[in-house]
Amino acid sequence: QVQLVESGGGLVRPGGSLRLSCTASGFTLADYAVGWFRQAPGKEREGVSCISDSDGSTDYFANSVKGRFTISRDDPKNTVYLQMSSLEPEDTAVYYCVARHYCTGVNYYPIGDAEEYWGKGTLVTVSS
Repeated sequence: QVQLVESGGGLVRPGGSLRLSCTASGFTLADYAVGWFRQAPGKEREGVSCISDSDGSTDYFANSVKGRFTISRDDPKNTVYLQMSSLEPEDTAVYYCVARHYCTGVNYYPIGDAEEYWGKGTLVTVSS
């Protein structure tokens, strides 16, 4: 069964850190670029970061998270991580990962009819 699952969300104080995981089953995540998106209550989904597949070495970050978030792959674990530091209340959102054929920058643009896999999201709440 093809599945993508996010984990690692939770409640954290401003200035704190969290590491989100995006783990695939049923397919090889290394063959795909992986993007992270987030959606805060009442707001549109926005791109956070994207990392190219394991044949490349490109990553992208939204201006709002540059210098605070990093993205990495652990191919043997079929997992991509989003390390988030210096968290701010504005980072509060449901975070989703998606496996797609390539990154379209940090934002989402459709790639023809190529398959892509989305997780169901993990909630990050930054609050004191």
